[in-house]
Amino acid sequence: MKISAPLFATLFTTLIACATLPALAAENAADTATVVPAETAAPNRYLERARKLTIHALALIGVNYKWGSDSPEQGLDCSGLVSHVFQQVAGIVLPRNSQGMSNVGDKIDKAELQPGDLVFFNTRRRPYSHVGIYIGDARFVHSPRRGREVEVSDMQGRYWKQRYNGARRVGL
Repeated sequence: MKISAPLFATLFTTLIACATLPALAAENAADTATVVPAETAAPNRYLERARKLTIHALALIGVNYKWGSDSPEQGLDCSGLVSHVFQQVAGIVLPRNSQGMSNVGDKIDKAELQPGDLVFFNTRRRPYSHVGIYIGDARFVHSPRRGREVEVSDMQGRYWKQRYNGARRVGL
């Protein structure tokens, strides 16, 4: 799979930023002691897990599509990719198909999407027949179809924009 130079630059910059944030936070923490209020600890935990989900999903780019599989070694279908990432990173067992996943977590508006959210599409003439993991900037990681590989797609593209069904936020 070929990745365009602008997309590669965006992904690379995002990965570097995500990887360096904990180190920068640790340096700053050594300089000043702060107490984190309990109400901000949960959002920070969510953002950290969402960051890990996104990085793990991006690491699977290039894995072949295989219907019914949730193993990177054998290949992944769309729900297999999502199930694998959530199980490995957060220990969350999701339903095995996109339809079942569409009932998990909280329904959220498209304008409120955050990395780690599940995004759903109608790709088989039935709602919620395809799922991916939102990574930010109107992009998502997914395993599209037979003959393809795990990839990043733009939700603003005509195909995905017309087929968007909604999004869910799973409690991390």
